[in-house]
Amino acid sequence: MHELSICQALLEEVAKIAASHEARTVERITVEVGRLSGVEPELLARAFEIARAGTCAAGAELAITVPEIMVRCSDCGAASPAEPNRLLCAACGGYHTRVLEGDELRLRAVELDVPEAQAAAIH
Repeated sequence: MHELSICQALLEEVAKIAASHEARTVERITVEVGRLSGVEPELLARAFEIARAGTCAAGAELAITVPEIMVRCSDCGAASPAEPNRLLCAACGGYHTRVLEGDELRLRAVELDVPEAQAAAIH
């Protein structure tokens, strides 16, 4: 299950962010998991429950968003939504498309609990 190693890497990055802001704890982590990323959101959520133990994110919530797959057609230039097994242009039906969105695995936000003095300095 490579989702566990992904969570471990994610939590390492979150720990760096938390340390740079002198955070007491991490409240919430938001990630974007594209349907073409090769990562299963459900498995990622389960792996997070295991990986977060003993970290600054031990009590954090993991929010996962799954963006729509978007492709750009090389034939007509249109950008349109597509399905994972059918990356066709919705405008002309062409199959010469390039994925614009839907293959990402991205850390979108980290919500931290920081001391008052540090919170004032961040804003």
